[in-house]
Amino acid sequence: MVVVRSALWGALIGTLLMGVLTTVIDLSTPSDKPTSAIITFLAISFVSVLFGGIPGAVVGTVVGAIRNSVQRPRRQPLPMHPPFPQQPFDMWSDLVERCSESTRRVAAAVQTVPNSPAKDWLRRISEQLAEELDDVRGIAQLGRALGAVDRQHPVYQRLLKATHDFHAFENEVGRVALQMFDHPELDEARTHLEVLENQLPQLST
Repeated sequence: MVVVRSALWGALIGTLLMGVLTTVIDLSTPSDKPTSAIITFLAISFVSVLFGGIPGAVVGTVVGAIRNSVQRPRRQPLPMHPPFPQQPFDMWSDLVERCSESTRRVAAAVQTVPNSPAKDWLRRISEQLAEELDDVRGIAQLGRALGAVDRQHPVYQRLLKATHDFHAFENEVGRVALQMFDHPELDEARTHLEVLENQLPQLST
């Protein structure tokens, strides 16, 4: 609607201006022959419409289109989904997971040993190691409760030592399991199993 009104106003203004200009030129130009007023009026009207009305309508259309685009309400951008909040880095979970991996690998290593009373003993040691893992989780919970973020904090250092002990114990179980492939008898493995069992209470201390 804005474009149509602008085009009509442009045509009207262009016709009037060109009509005034054409009339002034006609009156200021001397003529030897008399001209009918109707013919003069029609001629001025034709020139005004052709050279004033049509260009004025074109200009008015352009102006109306610009005004219409400016006045058109802008489409509101769709709300963006809020970014997922990033979880803060938990230095305790990494150490607990390392201990958990050692526990899983120890249990898997026990399953590969040939069936014997020595394997049953080694399995019980593996189960006791899983119980030690509960103590490790408790230490991590203590560190979180205290809000400790310093790696030199005593709670972190204790958990770090437990991680190293778990890894060392894992290596020792692997060594004993390898020997039990060649000597699965309980008498042959008794000494090694006793050493492993004595190491368990030291893991989470």
